[in-house]
Amino acid sequence: MSSPFKLGAFAAAFSLTLLPTTAFAGVFGFLGNFDVINDTGQTAHGFEIDLDGLDPTDITDTFGGAGRGFPSGRGFDPNTAVERYGSPTIASYNHNGVIGTSVTYLGLWDNTNSIWDFGTPSGTFITPGDNCWTGGGLGYGSSTPCDHFGVGTTKNATNTHYNWLLETNTPGTLTNGSVTLPAPTWTVSPAPPPAPGQQPAPPQVIAKIQSPEPDVPEIDGEAQWGDAIWVKVFTTELENDVKLEDLIGGNDAINAAKQHTETEWQLLQYDPGNPLSAVLESGYGAPVGPNAASIIRRYEFYKFGGEYDAKDHHALVFSDSLPQGGELGNYLGAQNAAANLQIVAPPVPLPPAFLFMGTGLLVLLRNHWSKAGFNKVI
Repeated sequence: MSSPFKLGAFAAAFSLTLLPTTAFAGVFGFLGNFDVINDTGQTAHGFEIDLDGLDPTDITDTFGGAGRGFPSGRGFDPNTAVERYGSPTIASYNHNGVIGTSVTYLGLWDNTNSIWDFGTPSGTFITPGDNCWTGGGLGYGSSTPCDHFGVGTTKNATNTHYNWLLETNTPGTLTNGSVTLPAPTWTVSPAPPPAPGQQPAPPQVIAKIQSPEPDVPEIDGEAQWGDAIWVKVFTTELENDVKLEDLIGGNDAINAAKQHTETEWQLLQYDPGNPLSAVLESGYGAPVGPNAASIIRRYEFYKFGGEYDAKDHHALVFSDSLPQGGELGNYLGAQNAAANLQIVAPPVPLPPAFLFMGTGLLVLLRNHWSKAGFNKVI
């Protein structure tokens, strides 16, 4: 014989399934694959991605990581490796109270022979992006001054820092070298609740990049602007989720994005009097399509090749949306970024009779239990 408590649980669950629910939109994954040029002036022996505010359990994927469909070995053989440093390590950190997670691609130091197994030389590289790996098609090898890295996360980092790892005066010891390659952060803004009986409107998905603040003191009382960079933005929406390995050159997802230019050119430079001048937001005011399961944005970055003001380092540019003459400098790298959306549609509205049915079932069970001598309150 069924207990009254099992029957009560069934009745409550049945009743709840009949209640109308509200649709919602969220994000269940952020992905980023990128080429980055080593322009530090010295050979690097690794690369570090610091993700403030994230725990190692928030990392879902890494480019070159084990178990992702690509080889995870070291070197330049496409049968065994995708980039020279192989599978990265993932570890938590606490930097002066800032907690986060590091994804580190690292050369190995041979203490016996005092030599690194791999390093990324410094230089310039003319590439359309996504070619700084063994499958990139441009002869990636020991003399190539760039690499391709990537990471997937369950949520945004509060800040993302990229660093080439450069050897110090102590052989075998590395320190951080700066990288000018902004990482996008994503924000999903759900539409207001729909009117009764109406389908919910699509959310807005906003991606923001920001040129870094300069770490230099004032000069003769003048606050200094940061280095200027040019950025070009492409975007597309897909009706399926994407994986980190989809965000590489030649893949259908990236090819689709490159067909839709969102921002032709924009100069980004940190202005100490107006920090927002260093910010570029994409997607603001434009809801995604009703069938979008993922949003892809591709960013291409170039140095500003023109002149700077001698007093405060602001770029002397003819137009901040169209580089002229020598104003477009060397290629810095490209970011292929994606957000996988989680959109749950509301159920088909039920007639009032079905809602009353759930309530009536509870009432009938309550009367049954009372006659049977049970006083359990539902």
